Amino acid sequence: MTFEYVMLKGVNDTLAEARDLVRLLKGVPAKINLIPFNPWPGSPYECSDWDTIEEFADVLNRAGYASPIRTPRGRDILAACGQLRSESVKKSAAEKRREALEAGGSGADA
Repeated sequence: MTFEYVMLKGVNDTLAEARDLVRLLKGVPAKINLIPFNPWPGSPYECSDWDTIEEFADVLNRAGYASPIRTPRGRDILAACGQLRSESVKKSAAEKRREALEAGGSGADA
């Protein structure tokens, strides 16, 4: 079984949590992919430090679990591992109409 574990700085990246994960999976043949979190503007989370991720992986590896660290990709476009986010703010149709009216348009295009 393969697990995906997103590394969040100060949330789930301590060595104690790595040991807890080992205990949780005891007896389960598994691989644990460690995924560095891809932050986006306004995100309440940050990616764990690289050294922290490597130490976390070491705990898992010593317990017999393959735990590769995914290479971060897509950060320049705010996308990775199923995580896709735009820097733009999504607006409702009502907000678009209101802005069009305030700008002097009819709002019919929104």
